Amino acid sequence: MMNIRKAGITALIVFTIVAILHVIDYNFTGTFPADLLMITRWITVAAFVWYAIAKKSLTTWILVSMLVGGELGHDWPAIAVNFQVLSKVFLQLIKTIIAPLLFATLVVGIAGHSDIKQVGRMGWKSLVYFEIVTTIALFIGLAAINISQAGVGVPQPPVGHEELPATKPQNWQDIILHIFPENIAKSIYHGEILPIVVFSVIFGIALLMVKDKMRQPMLDFCGSLSETMFKFTNIVMYFAPVGVGAAIAYTVGHGGLDVLGNLFKLLITLYAALAVFVLVVFVPVALIIGLPIRRFIKEISEPVSIAFATTSSESALPKAMEAMERMGVPRKIIAFVMPTGYSFNLDGSTLYLALASVFVAQAAGTPLTWPQQILMVFTLMLTSKGVAGVPRATLVIILGTVASFHLPVWPVFLILGIDELMDMARTSVNVIGNCLATAVIGKWEGEVDFKNLSPETKA
Repeated sequence: MMNIRKAGITALIVFTIVAILHVIDYNFTGTFPADLLMITRWITVAAFVWYAIAKKSLTTWILVSMLVGGELGHDWPAIAVNFQVLSKVFLQLIKTIIAPLLFATLVVGIAGHSDIKQVGRMGWKSLVYFEIVTTIALFIGLAAINISQAGVGVPQPPVGHEELPATKPQNWQDIILHIFPENIAKSIYHGEILPIVVFSVIFGIALLMVKDKMRQPMLDFCGSLSETMFKFTNIVMYFAPVGVGAAIAYTVGHGGLDVLGNLFKLLITLYAALAVFVLVVFVPVALIIGLPIRRFIKEISEPVSIAFATTSSESALPKAMEAMERMGVPRKIIAFVMPTGYSFNLDGSTLYLALASVFVAQAAGTPLTWPQQILMVFTLMLTSKGVAGVPRATLVIILGTVASFHLPVWPVFLILGIDELMDMARTSVNVIGNCLATAVIGKWEGEVDFKNLSPETKA
């Protein structure tokens, strides 16, 4: 304990001194040689690495690796951009876990510990909660961009060469068809979570209906598969600091610390709106259900930090499920609610969609009336539910919205410049929202008691 405290105090002192040196150099340009400043930054990094070694916590290692990656990307961008392959390795390993983990936990939860009526109850309760929360997120995003006016006065840049993802207009039939698996192997291959959930739920119900003699072998198999995949996750997570650090190194190396440019106001608007959403929605909901907030923050810090660095909600799913199990939520509820929320409860992404769509209109000099903005919100309520698993899904939806309201495309090119930085925040809120949703449904079902949680385990 003394070594941890000593390492932490040392790291904070070094960080403070180096921060003061950089502030002086920024205000009095050229006060210190650039090489000297770089050396001081790496001394700070070394101090935090020492703290991580003393702490022996995976969460600490992930956070420190983000610092290392950011510094590497800033000082040696040409080298840092090559590290993207390491972050992709981590994401691919995580993606191999998701389908078997969801299948096994859902089947065991439904056929082994639950009944069909409870599955139905959890389904409608989840959808009601998801719709209420995401609608609030849309209106907060709408209010934030109208207050900040971040898109007003943005100059139109020269035509770029960035290719935007191809968009296909989605009607209500497409959205419904996306929910149901055409081919389970195809859904697994494309990482489509919702069809996998639907298949697993129906499979679990079917298994519940067969005789005990036929049911038990499959239940034993799925139970064993579920436990094995959680152990598999623990092994993969040892690579998380490398994958997360590499993702940050690539992001900073590719875009630089000045990647914000003229879009800094939009970025601040998004982060502020997400902070308001967390304070006015998540915190009251947590208080209403009696969730111990400090314990909740501690348990989900690891999956949220992974989501922030990798900009992938999927990468955080296995650890988020484990975190909520430690919070006392039964696995059968986690296995149903959390993956369903990945399609219907993307709070951060939903808020961003409203904000970014109005930003495009402001930048194009085509202000939308309030009735048009309200219509846009209700359009987004539907379209945001239908593209789970699509790469850069939010951009696909924005492009579809832009086309619907006859707005120009060039402001979307501007958003691409900082999309990675915005994605970090909205993805983190997505993960927090889905963790909270499992707690809400668990409490609503009367199957969790937050007053009698098991002792904390080291993250």
